[in-house]
Amino acid sequence: MADEKGERVRRMFASISRRYDLLNTLLSLNRDAAWRRFTVSQAGLEEGGRALDVATGTGKLAVELAKAVGAGGKVVGVDFCEEMMELGRKAIRGAWLEDVIEFQNARAEALPFPDSSFDCASIAFGLRNVSDIDRSLSEMARVVRPGGRVLVLEFTQPEGRVLRELYYLYFFRVLPLVGGVISGNRDAYTYLPASVMDFPSPEGLKARMEAAGLRDVEYHLLTGGIVALHVGVRP
Repeated sequence: MADEKGERVRRMFASISRRYDLLNTLLSLNRDAAWRRFTVSQAGLEEGGRALDVATGTGKLAVELAKAVGAGGKVVGVDFCEEMMELGRKAIRGAWLEDVIEFQNARAEALPFPDSSFDCASIAFGLRNVSDIDRSLSEMARVVRPGGRVLVLEFTQPEGRVLRELYYLYFFRVLPLVGGVISGNRDAYTYLPASVMDFPSPEGLKARMEAAGLRDVEYHLLTGGIVALHVGVRP
């Protein structure tokens, strides 16, 4: 069942890869860039550092991480969708980022890196798409050095009644319509809100990060609570 979900999600992202970044910007009202910048600000990275971006997609967060570590650092972006990563490779080709960012095909549940390989590991809007959330969190914690951070940026459900009703209206009506028209795959943008509804609450995800061995886990609610950034430290 888990493998079936993984392959289904991989095919879905492959089908919308060329319109994915455009739709993220449109459908988030351009807030996605600010969310990524805030994530990097909480990563604790320094010049020359090493960062891992899991479920990197087209590498938007990897680019922000690369800016933090600079030309002497290293960022590895992993994903199981080659079509998404190829767009990322094309976007940085010929720029200094090409020497810093490396893309690899890998699944979040089985990261092909030794223990303590990175200063931080991030995943943005990808954890709800993996086949095994707990295994993925454990793997991210494993490959981060002691004292390093694991960051999870993900959609969540706002707590306020009025905002939540507006959020549901947008998520279940507007988003599938607009996303379907532009991408040509309405099912993909019907899957998005459904996957958010099934995802753990901020407190629930905090508990699961702690169960994966992370400590000092905290989360920040962004843009009225529609997005949460969780940050945990490997002891």
